[in-house]
Amino acid sequence: MNHKNMLRLGVAALAGVATLAIAGVTAQQAAKLGGELTPMGAEKAGNAAGTIPAWTGGITSAAQAGAAGFKSGGHHPDPYASDKPLYKIDASNMSRYAAQLTAGHEALLTAYKSSYFMNVYPSHRSAAFPQRIYDATKANATSAQLTGAGNGVTGAIIGVPFPIPSSGVEVIWNHILRFRAEIAERVIGQAAVTRTGDYTLVKFHDETMVGYSLPGATEAALDNVVLYFIQETVSPARLAGEILLVHETLDQTKEHRRAWLYNPGQRRVRRAPNVAFDNPGTGSDALRTSDQFDIYNGSPERYDWKLVGKQEMIVPYNAYPLHSNKLKNADIIKPLHINQAHARYELHRVWVVDATLKAGQRHLYKRRTFYVDEDSWQILGVDCYDTRDKLWRVQEGHSINYYEVPTFWTTLELTYDLQAGRYLALGLDNEEPKTVNFSAKRTAADFTPAAIARRGTR
Repeated sequence: MNHKNMLRLGVAALAGVATLAIAGVTAQQAAKLGGELTPMGAEKAGNAAGTIPAWTGGITSAAQAGAAGFKSGGHHPDPYASDKPLYKIDASNMSRYAAQLTAGHEALLTAYKSSYFMNVYPSHRSAAFPQRIYDATKANATSAQLTGAGNGVTGAIIGVPFPIPSSGVEVIWNHILRFRAEIAERVIGQAAVTRTGDYTLVKFHDETMVGYSLPGATEAALDNVVLYFIQETVSPARLAGEILLVHETLDQTKEHRRAWLYNPGQRRVRRAPNVAFDNPGTGSDALRTSDQFDIYNGSPERYDWKLVGKQEMIVPYNAYPLHSNKLKNADIIKPLHINQAHARYELHRVWVVDATLKAGQRHLYKRRTFYVDEDSWQILGVDCYDTRDKLWRVQEGHSINYYEVPTFWTTLELTYDLQAGRYLALGLDNEEPKTVNFSAKRTAADFTPAAIARRGTR
């Protein structure tokens, strides 16, 4: 993509320099957090055109969202349900908005010109997080450091490590270590959709405990594990009972993630070192790689990460309609792409990061361009290129503020395969009686190989 009208910050001036920052910012720079910058490091002011508003704190409670009495686990009422689209982008007018469209969106508009469009709504900077996350982020700003040529982080805990980033890999670590929740439990569907719109829904019950984000967490007590994750396949019957366990590590140079698989046929737990990088994602019909779960996860070691800068882009945001129990899966899943009538796009500032495969490393994607929300560090879009430098797959992270926490996280992750005319939809919860439960109680003892063996045999 030709990054037009780039809004480069001073810290992006070193974007082309190969060396990585080895220490946090100065106390004077960190003092901007909560002042001219938001507590997470975004520009607090709106843009000059007035099309992006100032950040005024985001949505911090269900009551503020107009959903008083809402309880964790429900489908979140849309605080912006009365909004009307400002304009609609399709193949006939996309050139007018080219400076604010990702290469992926341009490709989707071109490939599916008769059906694909983007409704662009008023921008709402809804992202918000608990005060303790803001406090920890400010503390991290002066102490966080990259280790192992960027493959690990030290000197940071609870908050994002690099709220004022100076390299692309720092931005990616902010996404990896961003606050999603302390503990989250959910049942979601995944649909690998054929060109004609057919699919078999794969249902997952997953549980996440982010040790890095727990109140009182310390780097020493983590034992290098920042996140515990269990993914149990519930259906269809041919896949049901398989359980994946992951311990994600903070310093990937010391140790890559630890992963195990419980096989219900063998009734055994085995180490699973291949659950990483470009190995196929669970039940995805090879439409996504392991490191595309959560838009991106895992070690950054196979890529060189270039911080291109910050840019105003049209991205998926405040995707409450796609999270609504007023819709059925069939209302969303259509041939070639989802029903775009239910997708919401807004203009936001994003960090743009180009990842290029290192010499001697292998991955299905030779290059990837990431678009990372300045307010939350959530990746909202990715353009994925094949070994011929052709755009192959396009990812979207349709996200909402789960305002009972509050946190900003995806509700539906899409991976479009432009070459196959297929796509993968992950996170479908419209037909589930409950969505994400942030009130679950878990400890590290619930995330051991022995624990998943017991789950599999009970």
